Amino acid sequence: MNPFVDRLRSRTAAFTHDLLSIPVAWMLAYWLRFNLDTVPPEFLHGALQALPWLIPIQAGVYWLFGLYRGVWRFASIPDLVRITKAVLVGTALVVVALFILNRSLHVPRSVPVLYFGVQLILLAGPRLLYRWLKDHRLNLSSGQRVLIVGADRAGDLLARDLLRDPSRAYFPVGFVDDTLRRQGGEVQGLPVLGSSSAIPEIVHERDIELIMLAVSGASAREMRRLVELCEQTGRPFRILPALRGILAGEVDFHQLRPVSIEDLLGREPVALDWREIHAGLAGRDILITGAGGSIGSELVRQLAAAGPARLILVDNGEFNLYRIEMELSETHPELPIARHLLDVTDATAIAALFRDERPAIVFHAAAYKHVPLLEDQPRAAVKNNVFGTRRVAEAAAASGCERFVLISTDKAVNPTNVMGATKRLAEMLCRDLDSRSDCRFITVRFGNVLDSAGSVVPLFRRQIEHGGPVTVTHPKIERFFMTIPEASQLIMQAAVIGDGGEVFVLDMGEPIKIRYLAEQMIRLSGREPGEDIAIEYVGLRPGEKLYEELFHDSEVLIATRHPKIRSARQTNGLSSQTLGERLGRLEHGLASAEPEAIRLSLRELLPEWRPGPGAAPMDRDDGMIQDRHETAA
Repeated sequence: MNPFVDRLRSRTAAFTHDLLSIPVAWMLAYWLRFNLDTVPPEFLHGALQALPWLIPIQAGVYWLFGLYRGVWRFASIPDLVRITKAVLVGTALVVVALFILNRSLHVPRSVPVLYFGVQLILLAGPRLLYRWLKDHRLNLSSGQRVLIVGADRAGDLLARDLLRDPSRAYFPVGFVDDTLRRQGGEVQGLPVLGSSSAIPEIVHERDIELIMLAVSGASAREMRRLVELCEQTGRPFRILPALRGILAGEVDFHQLRPVSIEDLLGREPVALDWREIHAGLAGRDILITGAGGSIGSELVRQLAAAGPARLILVDNGEFNLYRIEMELSETHPELPIARHLLDVTDATAIAALFRDERPAIVFHAAAYKHVPLLEDQPRAAVKNNVFGTRRVAEAAAASGCERFVLISTDKAVNPTNVMGATKRLAEMLCRDLDSRSDCRFITVRFGNVLDSAGSVVPLFRRQIEHGGPVTVTHPKIERFFMTIPEASQLIMQAAVIGDGGEVFVLDMGEPIKIRYLAEQMIRLSGREPGEDIAIEYVGLRPGEKLYEELFHDSEVLIATRHPKIRSARQTNGLSSQTLGERLGRLEHGLASAEPEAIRLSLRELLPEWRPGPGAAPMDRDDGMIQDRHETAA
């Protein structure tokens, strides 16, 4: 239908309703005046004689006050105020007109007051009732019965969108909220039925079919608790996206999504000092090794937004390098890019790279990192992670770089595997170079990154897709986790706050048991662990810890101006001469290609390294690991 015709029809219907309400209200006022009994004939005759004057005066006032500009569907408090003013002015004019006409003969003094009240009810009541019916859809019961978790701003907006949905797919029954003052109240006309701990009971009592989580500001621990409560109900549940989208009015129930493993393992959003990051990185030529890898590629994306003069991408994987180059050409076509397909262990290529490109800042993310694979490949691990780092770091110092940022790992702390040992040596190399060069060498250390290459999350995902079993090495194994974007952003923050020589340790939150991770991923796929998908404990693999650590005992922790980053400074270490001599013997061991000789050289450099397969796990005391021989998958 033509919108103008539809609007005209709507206004005509509203005006007709109000016109009919005038005589009804007038006669009801007389009836109420005489206690709902028979109106005396002379007063009834006077009431009827007043109607020809009453109706046009009152109707004219209604029109002048704009009662028909709004739409009943969206009647609200401003409409109620406008109606009140119109009825009050109209009643006053009627009283004046009747006084002028016949001195208000047969018009009792209480009638205008009663007429005002009845007319207000007749005009405002149907409008508000119409909106309530439209919002709450009396026939919504045909949709899925929904319980909303969270009755704050996000829950309010979600409920509003559900109630206004023309498809009537969902019927919101009520809320649960842990804020005591909200319990027992109403939001959008829906009751707050209790706290979140009552979710299982409320779902059973109210026959809930779907749970919607409007708790985007919840911590990971709180989210895990809510998910466990939802899982007890056996009903599906969904979560709203980020809070910033909700507050911007960009989120509605169509954007609800299944709860992801990142929701359960994530933490509070990282608040970065972007002004400081831009000041430290903007306008610089920045080189990233391992630019096509999991961390490297995300670091490239984040750096591209920081306004560098140029990005220099280095990777030894042809496809990875091509992929990140193509992505940048689409997302930042104006940004100058150089790309180099080379191996960081190629001394000649590295020297030529720094001679030609002259980067101001280097992020060294190139490394081998798969722990079990590197256990029987010590030569490749040492060549790439130790001497590849040495080639790049020394070239950076020689070419006059301002900063060199090494991406390290928690496995470098009291290492029990070849990978951790090589990364520990890379940290020692950078600290030594910082003490004898003008370049500032900064190390950033963190734990496992969700969905990175070799991460347990994509492995579990593939195993679940194939129907299981999901393989976990030990029931007690636990790891620190963070997302790739969070890790990359904090690396950038650490890069600009470092003075050189520090090991920055990123706040990884609480460690997560891998068993819990496997169980939750199975449940989030809609299946039950142990019933639909089996979990198999395959035993600890060589070279991996049961628990990871973030600091050495000899490191002194220092707070930084960023709450998610701490600085660790080592109080002792090998001298430059001793380190150089022992690295020379290690490099000689590479030439022999004898794995045992390489391991012996590593042990000489790192007395704290305890290589070998995992031993029986030991308990902790006051949070400290008692046996660092423990390994895990």
